[in-house]
Amino acid sequence: MVINIITRKETFWVENAFNVNTMKRYILLLLVALNVVSLEASAQQFVLSGRITDQKNSPISFVSVYIKNSTYGTTTNEDGTYQFKLTAGTYAIIYRFVGYKERVEKVTITNHDEQHNVQMEDEVFKLKEVTVKDKNAPDTAAMAIMHKVIDKRKFYLNEVKSYSCVVYIKGVQRLTSAPKSLLREGVSKTLDLDTNGRGIINQSESLSDFSFELPNKVKEVTIASRIAGIEPTFGYSKASDLQSNFYNNIFTINGLTSHGFVSPVADDAFSYYRYRLAGTTVENGRTIDKIELLPIREHAPAFQGAIYILEGDWRIYSVDLLLTKKANDLNLVDTMAISQQYVPIQNNIWKPASVQYDYKGSVFGFNFEGYYIGVYNNYKFDIDAPPGYFNGEILKVDTAANVKPEAYWVANRPVPLTAQEARDFHKKDSLAVVHQSQTYLDSLQHKKNIFLLIPYMVFGYHASSMNNKDSLYVYPFLQTLFYNTVEGYGINLKVKYSKTFDDYRSISYSPAIRYGFADKQFNANMHIKYNYDPFNSGNFFVDFGTDVLDLNNVGTRSLYFNTLSTLLSNNNYVKYYHSQFGDFGFQREIANGVLWTSNLSYANRTQMFNNSYNHIFTSTTRHYTSNNPLMPDAPADDRSALFPQNQALTFVTSFKFTFDQQYITRPTGEVNLPSPYPVVTVNYRKGINGVLGSDVDYDFASIDISQDRLPIGLFGYSSFKLTGGTFLNSRVLYFMDYNHFLGNQGTTFDPTYVGSFHFLPFYTFSANSAFLEAHYQHNFSGALLNNIPFLKKLKLEEIIGANYLTEKNNPNYSEYYVGLQRLIFRVDYGVSYEGNKKYIQGIRIFYGLK
Repeated sequence: MVINIITRKETFWVENAFNVNTMKRYILLLLVALNVVSLEASAQQFVLSGRITDQKNSPISFVSVYIKNSTYGTTTNEDGTYQFKLTAGTYAIIYRFVGYKERVEKVTITNHDEQHNVQMEDEVFKLKEVTVKDKNAPDTAAMAIMHKVIDKRKFYLNEVKSYSCVVYIKGVQRLTSAPKSLLREGVSKTLDLDTNGRGIINQSESLSDFSFELPNKVKEVTIASRIAGIEPTFGYSKASDLQSNFYNNIFTINGLTSHGFVSPVADDAFSYYRYRLAGTTVENGRTIDKIELLPIREHAPAFQGAIYILEGDWRIYSVDLLLTKKANDLNLVDTMAISQQYVPIQNNIWKPASVQYDYKGSVFGFNFEGYYIGVYNNYKFDIDAPPGYFNGEILKVDTAANVKPEAYWVANRPVPLTAQEARDFHKKDSLAVVHQSQTYLDSLQHKKNIFLLIPYMVFGYHASSMNNKDSLYVYPFLQTLFYNTVEGYGINLKVKYSKTFDDYRSISYSPAIRYGFADKQFNANMHIKYNYDPFNSGNFFVDFGTDVLDLNNVGTRSLYFNTLSTLLSNNNYVKYYHSQFGDFGFQREIANGVLWTSNLSYANRTQMFNNSYNHIFTSTTRHYTSNNPLMPDAPADDRSALFPQNQALTFVTSFKFTFDQQYITRPTGEVNLPSPYPVVTVNYRKGINGVLGSDVDYDFASIDISQDRLPIGLFGYSSFKLTGGTFLNSRVLYFMDYNHFLGNQGTTFDPTYVGSFHFLPFYTFSANSAFLEAHYQHNFSGALLNNIPFLKKLKLEEIIGANYLTEKNNPNYSEYYVGLQRLIFRVDYGVSYEGNKKYIQGIRIFYGLK
């Protein structure tokens, strides 16, 4: 055993050593505390605010205000007010707006909020002394400047390989006047208008992190979003909507037109613009040229206004452009003004500090105006994005984006609200609280679910619970009562019940009953769909029951149109058979852009015959045709066999490949967007023999390549579909197992699907061997007729197209057509050929109903 003995002297030194160490720790803690306090004091932010006015002391809206040599900026609101949050220090603040001299103000922030008002002077652009021989001669000075800018277009377009920034978007739409005759109490109350029909009807704001990588990869994460008022007809709620890059050859504005506009600095801009040098000025040592834009043709896809060029660099300094309904064929609005300010960020790289869209319009006497403004902050160049970051997800909305409190917006919005906007937000937020009361919800629910006969006749009836998680849809009357020559007059009652769960999974049940008074058959069936993964298009579905089905499994005419053509003109186009069936299937996106669908079905199939021969006009000499599509000349009561009663066990699978699939992720699920590349779908179908008494025995494979709305610059868009397929084995198959095509008989047609024909009979060309079909359609979007003054006002869209089909029994069928479209109305004229022989020609009409 070892005993340690400590003497009194040793104890003294131990105690003092302890005290010294303790003292050192206290001093260290004190120094850390003082340092933290100092850091907090230095990091404390104060508000720099002010009002910007012109020389008449009138406020200037949407002035770009930013800190020199930084990526931090804002704009003024409509009242000319701005605000910053800054730490203590001295700053050089730059104030810029088109038409005014740029101001650089030195501002010092100490230990309190600071107010700094600025009065801006009108910019004066002076022309150099020149001798003008002919006022109509080209402005060679302006042309020389624009040639240099256009030569550098590609350099500035590709100057920054990647970047990120924070984007604030604000939108306001207001009514400026309304017809008093239409301002009933309910309308005024719903729109929150004053007695003169004025008021804010919609405003929104959002904050997003936005990233870009050449050539066209984008990703945006919405951090916060807020909307008050009614849903706008068009809007720009995400940062990518306001990526106004005039270095692109074509500038597009989503929602207002289906064609683009030629940029003033496009490669072929001299074919669309004449340029005039309005003058030159010097801004803080920089020489700025103001170039006025004069479209060569009155109705050219070109801008009016001015573009400002930085001499030497030959880059865009700012733009102040205008589009009009009269000259540019705009929809929804009469004018759209676009203003954009570029600022130097770093190493002589310039990027937009802000962009602004101002619009005005009138609809049925309601005059409105509004704006969208985007403010860009915190630019970072050459970002080091992790692998797979740009994965096609162009927008992700944070789950908490829509529930940010008012305090969050006060602390983070870069553009202050005007008094009117603040009152509107407060009022509508207060109303939103009231609207959550049980009394109000009960009243709203009653009004929302009220049954209206006329809408039900055409569109059906929809009812939902207060939280919209449970809904019921009754299919329209036009699809409920029907007539055909097989069943006679009949009832086809169908409803759909849907339920959405808290995690956004959902399930729907669609029961249907059908009874024909002539054949006296009662049919009932059920379709169930369970969406188990809304973020990956994951579904299970089940069908079972009995039904009367179309022999053409891709569709012919709806019950409504077949009823009309049968009773009014004795054209019983659709041919039916009876099926007792059950199937199970699933669908899921197994990778981004790869959708897998598969199902297994069993059916007992029986041929049906005509039982009823009614028609409205008894004097008609046209006779009904047999229900056997392969016996077109047989009498209507023909009982010849098309196929024996049979059982079919069928397996179907397909893979849909969408290249460069882009999508939006919302808290409720994933929304896929159209791809700029063709979509490829591979299909396989097998008739399984001998299992469960199945009679069929075949293998069918096909591939189709399609694309919808492929932009063709200034000349609208094209759509196409190319499909080829064959039966690898066709030992046993029946007519409903053939490969059918989406034909058309009758005057009405459905043009919403590019893979359809105008004149092809529904059953004559159905194939049991190899086939090839091709479809092409181009919509000029008014590019041709807009040059004819008296037709321009009609806003018609010109359409041309061609369809082609060849298969063993019917080679080289083709059709060609031209058409005119306005909104949901369309009229086509076309002609079809079998080989070199004219087959059918005529007019086809579409008016929104299918």
